[in-house]
Amino acid sequence: MNEQKIIVPNIGDFNEVEVIEVLVKEGQKIKKDDSIITLESDKSSVEVPSNFNGIIKKINIKVGDKVSEGTTILSLESEKNSEEKTQSVSKDKNVNTEQKNEIINFPKNNKKKNIPTTSMITEGGIKPASPNVRKFTRELGADISKIPGTERSGRVTKEDVKNYIKDKLTNTQVTNAQKKKIKNEYEHSEFGEIEVKDIPRVKRLSGPHLVRSWTEIPHVTQHEEVDITEMEQFRSSLRDLQTGQKISITPLAFIMRAMVNGLKAYPNFNASIDSESGKVTYKKYFHIGVAVDTPHGLMVPKIRDVDQLDIKQISEKLRSVSKLCKELKIDKKEFFGGSMTISSLGGIGGTFFTPIINPPELSILGVGKSYDKIITKDGKIITRKILPISLSYDHRFIDGAEGARFCVHLSQSMGKDFAFKLAV
Repeated sequence: MNEQKIIVPNIGDFNEVEVIEVLVKEGQKIKKDDSIITLESDKSSVEVPSNFNGIIKKINIKVGDKVSEGTTILSLESEKNSEEKTQSVSKDKNVNTEQKNEIINFPKNNKKKNIPTTSMITEGGIKPASPNVRKFTRELGADISKIPGTERSGRVTKEDVKNYIKDKLTNTQVTNAQKKKIKNEYEHSEFGEIEVKDIPRVKRLSGPHLVRSWTEIPHVTQHEEVDITEMEQFRSSLRDLQTGQKISITPLAFIMRAMVNGLKAYPNFNASIDSESGKVTYKKYFHIGVAVDTPHGLMVPKIRDVDQLDIKQISEKLRSVSKLCKELKIDKKEFFGGSMTISSLGGIGGTFFTPIINPPELSILGVGKSYDKIITKDGKIITRKILPISLSYDHRFIDGAEGARFCVHLSQSMGKDFAFKLAV
């Protein structure tokens, strides 16, 4: 074994460069090209690699120290061989071409950013990135030298690290899914006549979005029976003042107005969260998404500024938006920027179900088909009109108590306490 010293290489005209990280410890076994410290000037930061394999005997510097070219970083026990001697960094300013590949050049006078390029990463293990990005990368257990940088000179950003990890996870999930995929022992055609078609485009586009929502968001769904007897009586009594003809208003219009009242009372439902940054965005607008069943698949356009529309206007807007969806004439932007979504099965049938949240929204209301329910009141048997609703919400931000209060608020808004005539 032979004792070797690792020194600070040529760093241009800069002196007294700060050590911001010491990446190794005494007694640790390291390999050639392993990063040992991080230096930072006023314009960039780089990691200095080891030139030898060996065991660290003594570290001569600490975080916060100022170093210059030739400063001893550490000493280690290294195998003595000619190849490693050739690769050691010389103090002589007149280094040969091969050694120049390992020189760290810091920017000079703000005129030029001479940051190590991708080729230097392969040669010397140096990757341009800020200290925060390096720390973030190590916390995730990733190798920064393998992450492609999108900034100038291959500099790695935090977003690059996220995308790299995301791609790795996606590839891993796909690989695992392929491994777990159960292949049919017999083809469907062996049992009778079949027809193979392409999955409709709308379903292909929405499929991954739904999978992401279901797997990433902790859904909680609460069910409620809403007494809408008075609401239905009022809706049935609506007539044109001039002609006397009955005005047809969909129950969905009343539900949307009740939902706006709920969003005003409980603003957490009209928000979006960014779990990575720890921020929440509260929306001051009320754009309600409505799931529309079309021959092409389910679409969820937004009805804008519902709080500024009366019941009749909401009903007309619903009809026009549904028509545009079925004719594939609706603008793509109309599927974004919602406060909350309604998925109604009232025209088809069914009672309770578990609707999937449409990110970045935090909740969705499922509405079933209303039905008559016999109850007893004051000793008398009476029939009431009941609307089944199912409220799904993101449990990362909305807790069960708030979800229950929101359901109660909806029940009151759609019940006899709601002033329907003032909403028309």
